Parts: sequence; structure tokens; C-alpha cells
Amino acid sequence: MTPGNRLREILAQPTILTLPGVYDCIGARLVEQIGFEVVFTSGFGISGSTLGRPDYGFLTATEVIYSVARMARSVSIPLVADIDTGYGNPLNVMRTVEDVVQAGVAGVILEDQEWPKKCGHFSGKRVISMSEHVEKVHAAVEARGASGLVIIGRTDARAPLGLDEAIKRGRAYFEAGADVVFIEAPQSTEELKEISAAFPDTPTFANMIEGGRTPFMSTEELEELGFKIVVYPLSGLFSATKAQMDCLRHLREHGSTKGYGPQLVFKEFEELIGVPGYRELEERFKVS
Repeated sequence: MTPGNRLREILAQPTILTLPGVYDCIGARLVEQIGFEVVFTSGFGISGSTLGRPDYGFLTATEVIYSVARMARSVSIPLVADIDTGYGNPLNVMRTVEDVVQAGVAGVILEDQEWPKKCGHFSGKRVISMSEHVEKVHAAVEARGASGLVIIGRTDARAPLGLDEAIKRGRAYFEAGADVVFIEAPQSTEELKEISAAFPDTPTFANMIEGGRTPFMSTEELEELGFKIVVYPLSGLFSATKAQMDCLRHLREHGSTKGYGPQLVFKEFEELIGVPGYRELEERFKVS
């Protein structure tokens, strides 16, 4: 079964799907180890961790595909990738989709921002015409072939054009072949309710960012509103960054990490990245 078709099976379950966001293979393996069914890659997180820069369209298609391919190979659960705008016109979208399918990705987010895009919770976003993005969705649908790749049609029109236009675009992208509708950065609980009510028979996607523009809600609350997928894209990134800050400050102040909070030990980390298995292989293939 392809990763895309496996994700479709999971989405067919009656309950809401929670996607933790990651930016590297360690995070992906932790998501799988802890028991989540699907993992999500954060473009914001990849930009910050690999370039040390904000989500301002600095990442190239090559960099994104290289990162998500490694993460997809590091786990056995389906992976959903943020592929921004598809990195160009419909023909570029086709190339991007073909590459992520080959990389083992199960689903993608394709958004309607102008390039260079910005994080969906930053100000100053601009969007392309609805008709242009409809053709990008058409191109993505054709390029996925028989892979079953799940396409999440995202619109960032709420900020520059208003919620009504964003809902209109969401309907158009679904009609063009997107499997899930994602209206980015609604600004109140009432707007979240309005989005869910506008798509009673269509899977909808909610994005929960600590400190973002959208009211922060639990998975259970969003399920009650009718959302099918909720992603917490930056929770791991923020937590890891805070932990590293605290650890490094402790080291700077005390000259050692001794006494610093709860720490993972070397053996636990070895198990996470599969060292015992590689030791067995090393033993099998060693030269006598």
C-alpha cells in the first residue's frame, strides 16, 4: 500500500486526526515512537532549523524535498509535507508533486500565496488569483497519479481578502480535486465555527500555533466544531528551542550540565536512533 493510500485509510476513521509538526528525523521518530498515526513537516521549522531564517520563502524546492524525504524514510507512519506554493506555476507544481511522491510522502499542503510566501500567521501576505490556484490544484491531482497522495488545498486569503473570500476559495480548491480544505489563520472561535459550518461534507484542517492569530484550542474542542485534521506544527520546535536555551544557560553559568533538569541519557537516545539494530548488523557483517 502506498503512503498516500495508508493516509486515506486513517482519514476515513470517524475521529479527528492530530498531526504533530516536526523539522528533522529525530522529531519524526519521536512522533512515531509516542504513538501518533501521522507526522507533519513544518516549513517554518525546516527554515528555522536548516537556515536559521524565518518562513519568508527562503527555502528552495530542492531543500524542502531533501528534508522531507529524509524524514519520510526515517519512519513507517505516513508523513504530510508542507510544500508551500509548489514553487512556481502549475508545471512546477507537477514536478514538485512527482518528487515528493517518489520520496514517499503521503500528503501535501499546497497554498495560494504569492511567492515569496510567508508564514501563515505573519502579516503582509498576498495571494494569487483563485483561478490560478485552481489550476495548480488540477496539476497536483494529475501529477500524483495512482499514488493516492492526499492534497490539502490551503488558502491564505483570510487576512488580505476576508473570510468570505477564503471560504469561496476553499470550495473552489475542493471542487478542483483537493481532498482537504485548509483556511489559514481564522481570527476567532466564531470564524472557526463558520469555516466548519461552510464545509459540512468536506474534511477541514485547523492549524494551532502557540501565540498565533487563531485561538488556541484542543483537539477535542476542534473535533466538536467539526474539523477533521488538526496540526500543532511548532509545538515541538518551540519546546526544543526552550529546552536548549535553558540547558546552554545552565552550562554557561555552572560550567557543566550536571544538575540541569530532566535529561535524556545517552542510552535512551541510542535506542531512539536505532543503534542496537545497527550493532547487530555490524556484528553480522564484520570481517573475521
